[in-house]
Amino acid sequence: MTAPVVVVSVPRQLCLEFFDEAARGRLDDAAARLGGRLERVDSLRGLPKDELRVLVTGWGSATLDGRLLDAMPRLGLVAHTGASVRGYVTQEVFARGIRVTQAGQAMARPVAEVCLTFTLMLLHRTHRMDRALHAGGPWYDPVRFGEQHELAASRITVVGASRTGRSYLAMLRGLGAEPLLVDPTITPEQAQELGAELVGLEEGLRRARVLALHAPSLPETRHLIGARELALLPDGAGVVNTARSWLVDEAALLAEVSSGRIDAAIDVFDEEPLPLDSPWRGLPGAILTPHRAAATVEGRLNQGRIVASEVSAWAAAEPLQHEITLAAWRVMA
Repeated sequence: MTAPVVVVSVPRQLCLEFFDEAARGRLDDAAARLGGRLERVDSLRGLPKDELRVLVTGWGSATLDGRLLDAMPRLGLVAHTGASVRGYVTQEVFARGIRVTQAGQAMARPVAEVCLTFTLMLLHRTHRMDRALHAGGPWYDPVRFGEQHELAASRITVVGASRTGRSYLAMLRGLGAEPLLVDPTITPEQAQELGAELVGLEEGLRRARVLALHAPSLPETRHLIGARELALLPDGAGVVNTARSWLVDEAALLAEVSSGRIDAAIDVFDEEPLPLDSPWRGLPGAILTPHRAAATVEGRLNQGRIVASEVSAWAAAEPLQHEITLAAWRVMA
């Protein structure tokens, strides 16, 4: 039997969600081109690794440190089915000349769609109305519901021109909004090309009716939005976080939302799963989802197609379209 040269270290159920028949066929063909076979594993333990050329990773995969890399002397490509590779790829991977690619582009649109959904709910106060009516409350309560606003008339401040941030900006512009953008890595001209006005964080907070977070998790972005920053938001504003809980002081946000001064829509939390006794549960001003913003059927299949295409390209010595360089890895979420 030929050795495994393309190994998919992804749980079986996720494999079914990522790789349709066509994508699996491309992985099989790539393995054959490399002189071996395709194999899916739950763990790399016990797997013959001497001939391994391509490793496909997913959430929960092993961290590729020096010790593990020593056991895979022929490894040439790591293809991640998710977006951020920070938890799986170490600097040692790049030091050994191993190339890295990922499928984050496929996740940008579904996450941006959820962010847009949250934005519209916060502006139109639909979450408050829904909760009140389900609870047997009055047909209309202007104090409990608050003012409703249209997207095109509202300032939306976007923090971070990431892939998802850019997709979200395009959706906002398509619906007539004039968004503000906070991102120290881009120029005013680049922001203008994205259809946004570049502003500093404080200005963006003061002018925001909705604050949407799309920044990476870096040392300098830890609790980027804390009690001081939240206090700058106007009364009745909303906060959307589909990025990382790292970006927000969750206790400070909880205090503001509990007071009723602002509302929030959150897909990511400091502790996941969210405990049953979490104070977030039941708050009328909080929209909560279980870290599933990217988990559409179509998005997952697109992730698999990107990975299969990248593996196929690498096996054929063709250019990669979604490669992560060491420089990009250093600032990756």
